[in-house]
Amino acid sequence: MTIVLIVVVVILAVAVVALGGAQLRERLRRPPAVQATSSRRILFPFVTGALSQRALDAALRLARADGATLVPIFLAQVSLDLPLDSALPRQCSMAMPLLETIEQRATEAGVPVDSRIGRGRNRRHALRQAIAEERFDRIVIAAASEGAPGFDADDVAWLIDNAPGEIVVLRPSGDDQSALDGAGSPRRAKPVRPPRARRGEHSISRGGETARSR
Repeated sequence: MTIVLIVVVVILAVAVVALGGAQLRERLRRPPAVQATSSRRILFPFVTGALSQRALDAALRLARADGATLVPIFLAQVSLDLPLDSALPRQCSMAMPLLETIEQRATEAGVPVDSRIGRGRNRRHALRQAIAEERFDRIVIAAASEGAPGFDADDVAWLIDNAPGEIVVLRPSGDDQSALDGAGSPRRAKPVRPPRARRGEHSISRGGETARSR
């Protein structure tokens, strides 16, 4: 009986050591968490099929320049026959690859990320919920244009009239590409250029000119 007990103890000890080693190797393989150098936060709302690569690049450049945390928020739509906090497995399965792509790009750019999934009855309601619930100093949003993903003019106009703080509206050209390819897998991350303004980026503050909302 004593021999059997000793053998069991030895087996358990070996298993614990092996498990601890595996966890340590996994931890060492993970990139170190990026720490924010300021309390500033940049909200980056997007929806399925409307994650503009150029808008993401712009948000990352601004976040890196400000030492801010990027807050990407996927806006999920909840139908009227469901509670607003209902589980949304299909939309969440589409959101996760997008959020993972953003986090990968942000890590390589040295930008901390605080990802979110927002909810609303429609895109406008989800935007309203996001700006009411989240703390942020600036919003970066992609405006739709022919051949490029983004939010339509009515959504952008409503956001300018209703959201506090600075709003950066990026109108991409028609050759803008989504951050995901057609198969739904993340594109290979490109190096993030040093912060500088690019053609098509427009910064609009509450004190500036605003568009008429619906």
